[in-house]
Amino acid sequence: MRFLTTNGRGLLLCLAVAVPSWILGNLFPIVGGAVIAILLGMIIAIFLKDQGRMAPGIKFTSKKILQWAVILLGFGLDLTVVLQTGKQSLPIIVCTIAVSLLIAFFLSKALKMPSKIATLIGVGSSICGGSAIAATAPVINADDEEVAQSISVIFFFNVLAAILFPILGNLIGFSTTSGEAFGIFAGTAVNDTSSVTAAASTWDSMWGLGTATLDKAVTVKLTRTLAIIPITLVLAFLQTRKAKQTGQGEGGSVSFKSIFPFFILYFIAASLITTIAVSMGVDAGVFSPIKTLSKFFIVLAMAAIGLNTDIVKLIKTGGAPLLLGASCWAGITVTSLIIQHLLGLW
Repeated sequence: MRFLTTNGRGLLLCLAVAVPSWILGNLFPIVGGAVIAILLGMIIAIFLKDQGRMAPGIKFTSKKILQWAVILLGFGLDLTVVLQTGKQSLPIIVCTIAVSLLIAFFLSKALKMPSKIATLIGVGSSICGGSAIAATAPVINADDEEVAQSISVIFFFNVLAAILFPILGNLIGFSTTSGEAFGIFAGTAVNDTSSVTAAASTWDSMWGLGTATLDKAVTVKLTRTLAIIPITLVLAFLQTRKAKQTGQGEGGSVSFKSIFPFFILYFIAASLITTIAVSMGVDAGVFSPIKTLSKFFIVLAMAAIGLNTDIVKLIKTGGAPLLLGASCWAGITVTSLIIQHLLGLW
């Protein structure tokens, strides 16, 4: 009861933004509910100058609900199946992730960008867009404005990729009788799952391939999503070491338990539960409702993040993040095409 008294009003406001955003996101998957929620939240925040008693609930949603979303996301990952079917794309995935993270690191230094925004854009571009940002933000203690800015950048290039990549694939000569080459390209070079499916479905429709491209692209994308685990664990280690070196905490000491993002371990545990269950004959579809709930939680958290974001400040500081996002996007695209060509996939 005390929890509802403290957080109830803020949670209801976030729900009021998240529910229509979820519905609209299903109607317009190329945009996605998370982006719609964050934009609606930012618009409402312009008029809601004083959150008052809603503030605790909004903060709870943007932090804790976001962590729960990441944990539940683990139930959608069968590690064994993904690794088996993703071997072909693994060299491309490793190279694209490495290139994106290196570009983000060095260019952010040159542009003198805040390191947290650069990290979120680099991880979001290289792994899986909003889900990667959702997993990484609590690990590096990114604030809501940093998350909002990163999500906005990723969204912009998601839309461009979904529209332009089928045209690009046709121009450079991908096979139109098989969805393999374009499916791998979409799975490794497009950021968010919604845009991966949009681009792959367009290719299937263009050449009458049924769901061949979509099946390949989603499998590759799922393999790529697994990179969330090592990336977040490395970032957690670096964050913990930095906190110890700077002497954060009372008396110059720091508690590992208070810093380490244990929700990442729960995420891994959820993935292992799925893997073990599927290997024992349980239908993977059993986990679909949990996966759907995790996606809704992400939309709910993005609504809260939007409500905590100063859109005017966001626009004023948006140039450098857009440039960084464009550079990561271009680097990933070119790397994916080069490695595919070297492997003889097109």
